[in-house]
Amino acid sequence: MKTCKSGHLLASALIMASASVTYSSSANSAVTDALSEMISNGKAGVTLRYRYETVEQDNALKDADASTLLSRLTLTSGTVNGFTVLLEADNVMTIGTDDYNSTMIGEQQFGKYSIVADPVGTEINQAWIKYAFSSSTSSTLGRQRILHAGQRFVGGVGWRQNEQTYDAFTVNYADSTYTLDYSYLWRVNRIFDGSGTSVQDQEFDSDSHILLATAKALGGKFSGFVYALDFKEPYVNGGSAGLPSITYGIGYTGAYKNFSYDLTYARQSDYGDNPVSYDANYVGIDTRLAVKPVTFTLGYELLGSDDGVKGFVTPLATLHKFQGWADIFLATPGDGIEDIYAGIGGSIGKVALGAFYHDFSSDEGSTDYGSEVDLVATYPINDNLNIQLKYADYSADDFAVDTEKLWFTVNLKF
Repeated sequence: MKTCKSGHLLASALIMASASVTYSSSANSAVTDALSEMISNGKAGVTLRYRYETVEQDNALKDADASTLLSRLTLTSGTVNGFTVLLEADNVMTIGTDDYNSTMIGEQQFGKYSIVADPVGTEINQAWIKYAFSSSTSSTLGRQRILHAGQRFVGGVGWRQNEQTYDAFTVNYADSTYTLDYSYLWRVNRIFDGSGTSVQDQEFDSDSHILLATAKALGGKFSGFVYALDFKEPYVNGGSAGLPSITYGIGYTGAYKNFSYDLTYARQSDYGDNPVSYDANYVGIDTRLAVKPVTFTLGYELLGSDDGVKGFVTPLATLHKFQGWADIFLATPGDGIEDIYAGIGGSIGKVALGAFYHDFSSDEGSTDYGSEVDLVATYPINDNLNIQLKYADYSADDFAVDTEKLWFTVNLKF
């Protein structure tokens, strides 16, 4: 009887093992097939950006000359069962002259030349996996690019050779009327993350939540946002100690015939580990009038101050895009800043042209910070190649020093 029972048990075990092997084999086959489909339906992209940049400042620093090349390889899988994977690697190197301060401590140029914030090095720029729950909803986990609206509050600093990306979990929803973008950020990979140690924070260890929602209504688009940013120690020279903040804001963009406008208001307070207690306002008014063949721009931007204690900060923004291309106001002065600006843009043949003027002053007190003229010309040679010449001239008054910058850039994608 025991023998018969043992035989039944052995037979049952063999059947279960056989089924397990069959299931395991089927599962492995399914995974292999999915990976094969992801690879076979994937694509590769290469981006090359050469830039020559000069900086002249009215101070004791030597004029900077930087000749750099960004090389980027992007591998994107095909989408299988809703899953997509992306891997992107960047390398920044000098070609020819390297007479510039890249912010890297220990380099012979450090402290001698004006800053060009393009440190050399190789890194993983993006590495994420995305799952699409439906045509309108998806989530992304990993190192990723996050660009909110016009990048005034959250952006990628794509102007610089080393992009700013985020280690984050993101949920996105979008239909024909509404959008919702939420991210939890545990690390901010900043533009200073080169092969050495920067005088700036190369990354922020973060415990931050960011949320942007939009809705189309009344012929335009309403937006609401919350940015709860908390950055943890250690800080380089206390660089990010005063940056944790919580910001609530609303916006509206609209147009009437050939006139368009973008309006934003936000309120910011200290948050998390910030040792400074403050409240400050943000106001953005950007208007454009298209009178073919040109477009006129007139705007006002306020990053307010709390009685001179601290100004409104946007540490994750693409700062180069705002308050002049000379990058004088990357850090908001304690007295805040008002920027009244005007511009004109158009084209001659295929060449896109732009000219802008900024007048800067403090929010608190009556400090005249100075003015700036910015010029740009971009020529698309074809769909994959363009060249750009760009110039900024900041004239100091009671802040900083006279600064001139010139860029020649060649962009190639294939």
